[in-house]
Amino acid sequence: MAGRRRKNAGASGGEGAAETVLPADLELEDLYGAFAAHGLDDEDLDDAAVLVPPVKLPPEGELAEQAKAVPMFGYALTLARWAAPHRAVDEFGDLVEEDRAPAARLLGLAPAEGEVPEEAEVEALRAWSLACDLDLVELGTTAEGEHVAVPGPDLEPAEQGDPETVLELWLTAAGIVRELAVEADSLPEEHGEAEEAPAEEDEEDEDGLSEVEEARDEAAELLDEALQVLYETTAFADPGNETVPLGVLAALLVVPEGEEPSEELLGDITDVMVALDPMLGDLAELGLLDYRPIDPDLFDEEEGDGSAVVGEEPLDEEESARFGLVRLTPLGQYGIRQWLLEDGYDAPLVGELAQGDAAELLRGLCESANVLPEEELRVWTAGREPVAAAGELLAAARGDDAYGPLRRMLCVSALDLLGPGAEPAVREVLDDPELGGAARAWLTAQGATDVPAPARAVALWTVVDTFAAQLLDNGGDAELLRDLVTDLPVKGDPATWFGELWRVDHPYTADVLEAIGELHVDRAVAKEARKAAFKARSKN
Repeated sequence: MAGRRRKNAGASGGEGAAETVLPADLELEDLYGAFAAHGLDDEDLDDAAVLVPPVKLPPEGELAEQAKAVPMFGYALTLARWAAPHRAVDEFGDLVEEDRAPAARLLGLAPAEGEVPEEAEVEALRAWSLACDLDLVELGTTAEGEHVAVPGPDLEPAEQGDPETVLELWLTAAGIVRELAVEADSLPEEHGEAEEAPAEEDEEDEDGLSEVEEARDEAAELLDEALQVLYETTAFADPGNETVPLGVLAALLVVPEGEEPSEELLGDITDVMVALDPMLGDLAELGLLDYRPIDPDLFDEEEGDGSAVVGEEPLDEEESARFGLVRLTPLGQYGIRQWLLEDGYDAPLVGELAQGDAAELLRGLCESANVLPEEELRVWTAGREPVAAAGELLAAARGDDAYGPLRRMLCVSALDLLGPGAEPAVREVLDDPELGGAARAWLTAQGATDVPAPARAVALWTVVDTFAAQLLDNGGDAELLRDLVTDLPVKGDPATWFGELWRVDHPYTADVLEAIGELHVDRAVAKEARKAAFKARSKN
């Protein structure tokens, strides 16, 4: 896939750029973690690393059933079986004239008796062409010179519902339809005239073909970007809220972040809607999308040439739906994800990190940028015996490496999911110097009243560890961290408290103190924190 850059006032640099960059704002080559191929070093990652979110997909068997239920795909399977043991075709591999009406009737596109409408035969020919493209039928020539088609080797496993075969065939079909949708959208009206130009106008022909190629590239970029935004939107949508009005989708592609659409931008939104409308309709035929196209009567209702599809007046839900509605289906998510994987991008599934033991789970959550930790923890803890699972998590949470604080924070989140049943395992680590503080906090939050107070050294170490975890988890979100800083137990004598804290033997002590010094609103406290940070650095 190859997307184009979405308009964004802050995406290209300058103040606030880091806060406004979204997945739709970057080229796909920068978007999905493909940094090595573009020479990006670690210092560049903060600016360029916008990652595709993980998605939830049904099991492959269920996806395969959904693929077989797509009418056009089902038609291709039906016609491939109808070709057995062999069926005559013309020199181009198309159905011969006398077989077109029977094929349309077989597919239920025409009544069993009477005249077969031309559009039904055209639809049958399209399905036959798809069967040929997917090698569900194979073309050949007999010894007598007759052109024939026979069922291909993938037909039987596809009919039997073999998930791997069905999904591979469907994905190929989706790619074909995607290419055809772009080709159809990129042909200007004048191209037909260019093809009939006399031979002496070869230069004009070349110009016309160049314009067609440029239009095709633009259409492909627009479609890829729209699919990219739909993929992202669907990943974060609550169940049942995946449908996006076409006008909203177009606005996401056109309007700079944080701006209201101007009259000029409203025109651009309309242009994008009109361009996407037929392409999304084509993709809906293969089940990538559920799509309600733009009501063609809207153009008749508009004054002038009907170009102003989108206006400034708010619309009710029913009227808004006339401007188009689109929803990426599970098959669509599967297809886009496969295209991304084929291009070498990281496109994870929810639950992928939850397949190993606790150590693999916590390590993966710490090291993966595009992950939903709570979802992975939920998948891992589901159905596990609480005491055993808690013991495994607590053991995996130990360590003074760079990710140690974050592992312990994630461990506590997992304990929350396990619930009160994890209490026996948590009580076993109350005296652990690394886990004791967090264990006490968790037990207290569960309502326990017999939790002993920690030793002073453990309490201070836990303060540093907890704050370090927030630094690691939130990437330096100043507003959130400032809220955390105000809750620190610094009373009337900050010098004494920080005099203890800088001596804490923790790999992040100096970093935590520096952050407190930068963020605390009380100048006296901030000053003592910076002095303590200097002492902590000097100690090391």
